Amino acid sequence: MPVARAFRWSNLASLAASAALALGGCMQTATPVAMVQPRPDLDSMAYGQPYNAPQPVVVASNGGGGAIAAFSNSFAASPAPMPVGYAAPMAVPVRNGASYHLDAGDKLRVVVYGQEGLTNSYAIDAGGSITMPLIGAVPARGRTTAGLAGEIGARLRNGYIREPSVAVEIETYRPFFILGEVLAPGQYPYVPNMTVESAVAIAGGFSPRAKRDMVTVTHSENGGAMRAVVPLGTPLAPGDTVFVGERWF
Repeated sequence: MPVARAFRWSNLASLAASAALALGGCMQTATPVAMVQPRPDLDSMAYGQPYNAPQPVVVASNGGGGAIAAFSNSFAASPAPMPVGYAAPMAVPVRNGASYHLDAGDKLRVVVYGQEGLTNSYAIDAGGSITMPLIGAVPARGRTTAGLAGEIGARLRNGYIREPSVAVEIETYRPFFILGEVLAPGQYPYVPNMTVESAVAIAGGFSPRAKRDMVTVTHSENGGAMRAVVPLGTPLAPGDTVFVGERWF
């Protein structure tokens, strides 16, 4: 009986080893394989000494495909997401003060020191010029006040006044225009530091059908025009056209 039992256990061990080898061959894969490490406390209870867990076995990938490879690649480390930036609404450029470019409709105060006959208020006509005594038409469109003063001084110096001293300031800006869903659309005098919201207020406020969060502003300068959809806090420049659209619901 002991011999038969030993023989039986030997056969069972051989069968178990053969099955393990067969399964090992079937389950081999070209993708990394991680082993679950046993708990050291359970091994200590069973064998009286802590279990030294082996390092995870990694099988080098040979570039094979298949469902297992696709599943493994889906967990591959991906690059960190790039930060998202939100662009601020495009604002219409404002050209007030020393950098303001003159245009038709602006009214200027020209002072020529010591020359009362030349000191006066002049409006820029549709051709973009002002007309002064002695020197006639002086182009003003696209110039700054300092640039126009220099041009006037140069012309007066050419045979009229030896050392002219000229100053130019804006007396009245050209008007702005507001159209669309406001109570009183039309043309209004420009006030320095205006915004779209104050322009709507000057035009009587929004109509009941107005779209109240964004408007369209058209800005013209140097012979070109720029149109932008802007929020109500956007600054306005002289000559701008504001269009308030109609809301859909």
